[in-house]
Order: sequence, then structure tokens, then C-alpha cells
Amino acid sequence: QVQLVESGGGAVQAGGSLRLSCAASGSIYSINTMGWYRQAPGKQRDLVARITSDGTTNHANAVKGRFTISRDNAKNTVFLQMNSLKPEDTAVYYCNLRNGASATGVNYWGQGTQVTVSS
Repeated sequence: QVQLVESGGGAVQAGGSLRLSCAASGSIYSINTMGWYRQAPGKQRDLVARITSDGTTNHANAVKGRFTISRDNAKNTVFLQMNSLKPEDTAVYYCNLRNGASATGVNYWGQGTQVTVSS
């Protein structure tokens, strides 16, 4: 079993910055992918960014150049640095860990952290 604990959400004005953190614990495989998804009210949950255990990253087009995902493998922690925030970034942000290879890994989710950006 894997547990994910998120922190760092909050309210900020447009143009501001926030840094999200997610610490994973439990039975974590050496090959895994950690990422952030977000869900706004009435919308589906979408990928924001993800990073593999070997450091390969993927950022959604909507956040490229503004958000940066990184990880500390020694601490099983993933970070999301969010700069130049926009009101449309307002959502609940969920940490995700896919434990194992992409094709067969098991997905785990954090409880979500609210990010609110005011204009």
C-alpha cells in the first residue's frame, strides 16, 4: 500500500506563485511515475505534469513555461512549482503515483489540495 500526503495549496493573486509538495510512503517500487492532476468544478481531472523515476518530465501545454515538476527520489517526494498563476489554474490539485512500469503500474492518489487564483 502507498500513502500520498500533499501540502502547499492556498489562495494567491494572479501572477503569484505557489509550490506544491507530495510525499509518498509505503511499498514504492524503484520504477514509478509521480505527477500532478487538477480538477476544476464541473470538469474532468486533467494531467498537469508528471515525472518518471529517471527524471523524464511531461507538462501539459496549458502550464508549459509556468509550472515545473521535480522530485527527490531519496525522499519519495514530488514538487510542483507554479509561477505566473492565472485564475484558470484554480482547481483541486491531486498528487498521483503510478507504482511500477507505466503499462502495468497501480495508481494511487492523494487527498487533493485546493489552489485558488484570484484576478
